[in-house]
Amino acid sequence: MKYLITESQIDRVIFKYLDNQDFIQVEYHEIVCFINSEGDEYAQIKFYKNSRWCSIETKLMIEIASFFSIPKMDALSSISAWAHNKLGVHPRSVDAYHNIPVYF
Repeated sequence: MKYLITESQIDRVIFKYLDNQDFIQVEYHEIVCFINSEGDEYAQIKFYKNSRWCSIETKLMIEIASFFSIPKMDALSSISAWAHNKLGVHPRSVDAYHNIPVYF
């Protein structure tokens, strides 16, 4: 069975998908990390509150882009919008990295 998801609904569907990932939110000073489980050394999403910089794990971006058949930049935008929704802070810049350490 195929489903048609309109452009206006894609963020809502991706938000539900990310909510179901059960990320754990960890805060350290002005840094907020979304990790898969306690003790993870790498974050799926890392947000710097002061600079409003959002880093997203490359594998997560590719997973979302592939699963929903959308361009990678749209996946980045949707993931950062989800982080904004969770934190209440709109990111100023968004990028993708591989192996984002939880803390420096």
